[in-house]
Amino acid sequence: MNLMLASIAIPFITGLICLLAPKRSGLIREALTLLTSLFLLLTGIRIFITAPEPVLLDRFMLLSADILSRLMCLAAGVFGFLLAVYSVYFMRRSQSKSMYYSAFCWTLGASFGVILSNHLLLMLFFWGVLALTLYMLILAGRAHSTESARKALIIVGGSDGILLLGIFCIYMLTSTFDMNQITLPLNGLAVFAFICLGIAAFAKAGAMPLHSWIPDMASTAPVPATALMPASLDKLLGIYLLARMVMNLFQVSQVFNTVLMIVGSFTIIAAVMRALVQHDLKRLLAYHAVSQVGYMIVGLATANPIGMAGALFHMLNNTVYKTGLFLAGGAVESQTGTSDLDRLGGIGRLMPWTFVTFLVSAFAISGIPPFNGFVSKWMIYQGLLKSSGDRLWVIWMGIAMFGSGLTLASFMKLIHAIFLGRPDPEIEKKAIGDVSFFMIIPMFILSTLCIGFGLFAQSFPLKILFSAVTHETAGNYAGLWSPGFATVMVMLGLVIGLLIYGIGRWKTNVRESNTFIGGEYLPAENRISGTSFYETIQSLPGIKLLHEKAEARKFDIYAQGSRWVLFITGLFRKAHTGVLTFYLVWALVGLMALLWLLGR
Repeated sequence: MNLMLASIAIPFITGLICLLAPKRSGLIREALTLLTSLFLLLTGIRIFITAPEPVLLDRFMLLSADILSRLMCLAAGVFGFLLAVYSVYFMRRSQSKSMYYSAFCWTLGASFGVILSNHLLLMLFFWGVLALTLYMLILAGRAHSTESARKALIIVGGSDGILLLGIFCIYMLTSTFDMNQITLPLNGLAVFAFICLGIAAFAKAGAMPLHSWIPDMASTAPVPATALMPASLDKLLGIYLLARMVMNLFQVSQVFNTVLMIVGSFTIIAAVMRALVQHDLKRLLAYHAVSQVGYMIVGLATANPIGMAGALFHMLNNTVYKTGLFLAGGAVESQTGTSDLDRLGGIGRLMPWTFVTFLVSAFAISGIPPFNGFVSKWMIYQGLLKSSGDRLWVIWMGIAMFGSGLTLASFMKLIHAIFLGRPDPEIEKKAIGDVSFFMIIPMFILSTLCIGFGLFAQSFPLKILFSAVTHETAGNYAGLWSPGFATVMVMLGLVIGLLIYGIGRWKTNVRESNTFIGGEYLPAENRISGTSFYETIQSLPGIKLLHEKAEARKFDIYAQGSRWVLFITGLFRKAHTGVLTFYLVWALVGLMALLWLLGR
């Protein structure tokens, strides 16, 4: 069987077996999922290295693997395998294993289908399958996950219908569904097609205002499901489609690049402001997952090699550190039984490996050198500096850098609230330790990638993974950050700091004391959790009103759409009185209107 066909077919077959296997066959499901993810990992590596021949059907090229597709296959294979290992141990106590593991396998297969599809209708089919598997993954969570699953299906699935409309507009203009034969100037009907495809990409990636399903999913779905979809694969696929649009399918003008800049900048700042005031660990991480999409959109909108390479690199980096953060958050929840930040605190010494991996991923997402998030953000900044014809680049640059600062502030709050400070009395009573070795391994690998992709960005990710996509050698990216000297100075500062700390501990007698304020000891029940660090933001003029409206879901497309649908259906419901003569009048009025239209 062709390698690309096998990467799609085998996960669907194993997913069906997982669904139909007896309920007591948990070990079989786990083994099949692990073997399938391992197969896709090896297949992704092989596709990336060998570039297999296209799959043809008559005159149509159904599947193909250019350099961008090969890169995406490699990323999907790596993250799929790591999350499969984590899932086996996280889902041990779940009652929805059959649904979860079948949806997990189908998600991986459909992701490879989207990435490798050269035919737009085939890509649309797999895109739609992902909406169904997303629904199943959310339902595999808590008992009250039905509403969030329905919301995700309507937003993401609804955008699939808009994607279909855009694809047929493209066919009307080009008479082909083969993506390698399409390059449309943005005018007339092509503008409408671009908007339709953009809506689908934004809904999948979670850009504002099509983001609201992600925080709700994070609150109810199993943690590995959230790490699999909105944190990793959905981000990869949404930005992959957007990259295809701006690099291959359309000739994007400066006007549309400016529109993308506006969407990206708004997503960065609005989502991180919402993250600052969250009290739930998973919702906070979900809003940061939304915020990071903005950087990718801004990078692609620069329309120059370093900015676009930075966007794709940030797409990969975000998947690395955001998956690591969700997995570490899942480890905290599994050991403490809660994701409420007000009830957490002081568990860094109890879960040291989880603390370290979370800390590294937090540094990475905050753009701290020498971690990978800094390198890709720096490239996006350089792309903004080089963006030609955009007089507003200073505004986009300021928003992007301010958003990065707010991200750091948010994670300072989060790290203190979870791992530092005084622990909650209820948490202190529990025998908490670090999670299973097999759950730590994926977290450790991802945190190692955060460091490696930052230190060796030029020699591996940019040179091997992204240079061919942007047709630019890594050494030619003007303004690219060189990590060597800076890394040495950062490490030197850490060593000196540790020496000073060690000398202080050795030379002086350290006395531990309870926390006190104004000379009085602070009771344990009045401990400071850290969640209120940025509560004052909600009271700032202008921002207060926006936060209140956001809490009331005034900016939630799903909530507002549901409100209008209920209003319209309510009007129709009032028209159904049950009186036969009333229906006859409506039928007569409708018949007269129809005759009038036909007679014109």
